[in-house]
Amino acid sequence: MRAGSDSRIVAVITGCSSGIGRETARYLKERFVTVYPTAKREEDVASLKRDGFENAMKLDVRNYDEISVVISEVLRREKKIDVWFNNAGYGQMGAVEDLPTELLKEQFETNLFGLHECTRQVLAVMRRQGFGKIIQHSSVLGLVSLPMRGAYNASKYAVEGLSDTLRLELADEDIYVISLNTGPVSSRFRKNAIETLKRLDIENSRFSAIYKKALKGEGKRVPFNLPAEAVASKVHEIILSEKPAPRYYITKATYILAFLKRVLPTSMLERVLLKV
Repeated sequence: MRAGSDSRIVAVITGCSSGIGRETARYLKERFVTVYPTAKREEDVASLKRDGFENAMKLDVRNYDEISVVISEVLRREKKIDVWFNNAGYGQMGAVEDLPTELLKEQFETNLFGLHECTRQVLAVMRRQGFGKIIQHSSVLGLVSLPMRGAYNASKYAVEGLSDTLRLELADEDIYVISLNTGPVSSRFRKNAIETLKRLDIENSRFSAIYKKALKGEGKRVPFNLPAEAVASKVHEIILSEKPAPRYYITKATYILAFLKRVLPTSMLERVLLKV
């Protein structure tokens, strides 16, 4: 990728407390990318540093001042930011009817508004330097919807719309916006998402039995699961590409469900989705 006269690649990653973010930081560092992994909790930043990520920094994407601080500090040290990976996010589970509006707002604060603010701020940097790549971590659930995931579905559909629009608006610049539609990947994401059910009024829900089953770890088996390295390797591929594609599918589940959405009538697609 273009990096001016400096061939080093500088990448900032949000949401590196565990799972995909942390694995991507490790994967890129091993391949000589200068990585700045970030996490919202101080204890996670300390853990990253103990694991050898001396550039780890605190960043809660809901705190717009912290975004500015991270960008300023990376620029002070490196003079540029080649890649920004908007990875931070979580899944609020629960049926739409059980979802208090405040929880929906919280979902959007991290998954959409935080991503948007990071994008806006780093875009200004990339425009000044004349190049850059912004990787948006969407999901297969930004393409199709699954029951009990309404808040997460909605946030990722919004990421899709925002990113697709921005890509059109940057068509005349050397700044790329890339969407990752990731399917099931081994991480703490699923476990953390199930824990969010405890924030609902479980006892008074018509889905009470489903929630309790999920909390006991008795939910449906997830097919086509891949390790977090599947995402990390795709991010590395994007970094090395001079002209990355607008979006990348990760896991067989994404390919299958995206294909079915294109070819099936909505009623038939929904019958399939109810069985996933």
